[in-house]
Parts: sequence; C-alpha cells; structure tokens
Amino acid sequence: MRGQAPSKPSLAALVRAEARRFFRTARGSHDWDHTSRVLRLCLRIGRAEKADLEILRLAALLHDIGRGEEDRSNGRICHSEASARAAREILSRHGLAPDRIERVVHCIEAHRFRKNVPPASLEAKILFDADKLDSIGAVGIGRAFLFAGEVGARLHNKEKDPARTAPYSKEDTAYREFMVKLRHIKDRMFTEEGKRLAAGRHDFMVAFFARLDGETDGDL
Repeated sequence: MRGQAPSKPSLAALVRAEARRFFRTARGSHDWDHTSRVLRLCLRIGRAEKADLEILRLAALLHDIGRGEEDRSNGRICHSEASARAAREILSRHGLAPDRIERVVHCIEAHRFRKNVPPASLEAKILFDADKLDSIGAVGIGRAFLFAGEVGARLHNKEKDPARTAPYSKEDTAYREFMVKLRHIKDRMFTEEGKRLAAGRHDFMVAFFARLDGETDGDL
C-alpha cells in the first residue's frame, strides 16, 4: 500500500545477518552450511517436541559463532563458551528479554559433546541432538574428512590407537574422530526424533568405515 512504512526485520532475521559475519573465513567443516543444517534439524525436532521455536532458532543461529576462536587456538579456546559470550552481547544489543537471553545462552553452552555442561532445558536438548546429528551419517563423514584435511591429517590410520593420538595433528583423521566421538553419538541423544534419526545415520557410518578398512587393506 502506498505510503505504508516498510516492516522491520524480525529478531531472527537480524541475528541471522549478524551471525553470518562470523563465518566469512570459516573452515568448511564448521561453516555457515553446518549452521543452516543444524537450524533445519532444530526446527524439525522442535516442532515434534513442541519446543519454543524462537529460542531454538536463535540458539541454532548463534551456537557456533565462536568456532573461529577455537580453530585459531588449535582447540585451546572452547567454541561453545566463546559462542555463548558473543551471543549474550548480540541478543542484549537487539533487546531480547534477559530471561530469554539466558535460555538461548544455556542451549549454546550445553551443545558441545566434550564439555561437562548437560542440557537442562528441552530446547538445549534439541540443539544438542541437532548438532550431533550433523556430525554422523553421510554428512558427518564428509565433515570429518573436511576437518582432517584442514589440519593436514592422513587419509586413514586404523593401525593407530586413538588414545595415543592428538587432535589437530597428522593423526587427527576421520577414523580417529569416528573412534573417539562419532560412534558414541547415537547413545547420547535426548529426544525421540533425535534417537530415530541417529540410528540410521549411525548404521551408515559404521558400514562406511568397515568398507574403508577393507579397501585400504586391499581386501575389497
């Protein structure tokens, strides 16, 4: 209608635009595409679980904005903590209510597999599940090899004891990630939809690494 003032962008649209700036130089294994996939999974699981979709959307958009800090420090900085700090500042600046900011921040703080911050809210459990689902299955395998390439790791090293290998090293292969982390993920899902999706992705991943073993041994 002529003379009508343009509508203001939604909070989610503003946060999305701001979050994307953190990924301008992101590595492929943790880029904006990962965030987008996690967001889609969050909304799918969130609708099934009747969660607060605004909290979920904001948490998904912001959950990895501190990843660059972790990468630049070779893992010394925890990206979930860095992301939570930055998210609190962004959401405060955009006027989200303090209690809702803390709900988003908790989701971000609790989403990391290796940190001892258990998800306490439904939305935190859903973000955890969505983020982990993107680490397994066909997408997870692709991301594991992307990361291995980013740190200069070998293609495969099944002869190595994962306990005797280090992250961000030549031995930080996709296989190491599978042994240390990925094969355990299906048993750590919180939501029923997350568990269902994880089962299929897990089976595909196990079959892939068995095939990789056979091919590298020359048996297949």
